[in-house]
Amino acid sequence: MDKIAVLIPCYNEGQTIAKVVKDYREALPEATIYVYDNNSSDHTDEIAREAGAVVRYEYQQGKGNVIRSMFRDIDAECYVMTDGDDTYPAEDARKLADQILQGKADMVIGDRLSSTYFTENKRPFHNTGNRLVRGLINLIFKSNIKDIMTGARAFNYEFVKSFPILSTGFEIETEMSIHALDKNFKLVEIPVGYRDRPEGSVSKLNTFSDGFKVLRTIARLFRDYKPFAFFGWLGLICFAIATAFFAPVLSGYLATGMVPKFPTLIACSGLYVISFLLWISGVILEVITKKHRQLFELYLNQLSILKRRNG
Repeated sequence: MDKIAVLIPCYNEGQTIAKVVKDYREALPEATIYVYDNNSSDHTDEIAREAGAVVRYEYQQGKGNVIRSMFRDIDAECYVMTDGDDTYPAEDARKLADQILQGKADMVIGDRLSSTYFTENKRPFHNTGNRLVRGLINLIFKSNIKDIMTGARAFNYEFVKSFPILSTGFEIETEMSIHALDKNFKLVEIPVGYRDRPEGSVSKLNTFSDGFKVLRTIARLFRDYKPFAFFGWLGLICFAIATAFFAPVLSGYLATGMVPKFPTLIACSGLYVISFLLWISGVILEVITKKHRQLFELYLNQLSILKRRNG
């Protein structure tokens, strides 16, 4: 088991990967540097290997797929994750790793947004997108995370081995944050530097298509992790719509003793039934989710025992 494993997922980062590997080797000399190549066509793997990294491959395209393989393959006391585009200065890596090694956190979030991100990042709409995602997650999960989508993070063994990765692309960071909040992991945020990509290095993140994927992931995880709130709100919306259309029908009946709009009455009755079913579904799923959380805690206990045996 490595003491520190530096994880660098890469797709066509040949221009910057040698510098990233060199910088992290200097910042964390005791660490093993892992570069996972994701079908690069610019010899990223060869350059990383020459720079001293352990190079492995993931052939399913997407950052989420790469991180899934990393988490499965590598055993370490502390995992430090960064990007291969040289946007996260290596001098911050020690601060992230120390929080894990000292037992102060299960996941450390490198907070770009409180430092240089908004001035360094030149890509249109990215700043707005980060604020939107941060606001939604903090509202839904009653948290105060400053940077949801940062690629600079550190993890302990228990988090890595218990994290069920479902996302395949750039929405993976959002999934990590929500999973940590839901499972009550210890989170620590540390401001880290951020610099824009060097000239000639191209971002693989599509502002709109990947942004919609992130929003869809938030909606899916809201449904999965907080089913009573999710289905309760849907039920409340159906109830409000049904009541708005039913009120005139009821007032007309009270005034005349007749029901002039039977189709509206039937539609309102259907919406009331749907509203009730949504609430009941939310209650049932909330009980199941709570049971899963209890089983998850038992699983974490088993992971801790396994780690002590292997350590």
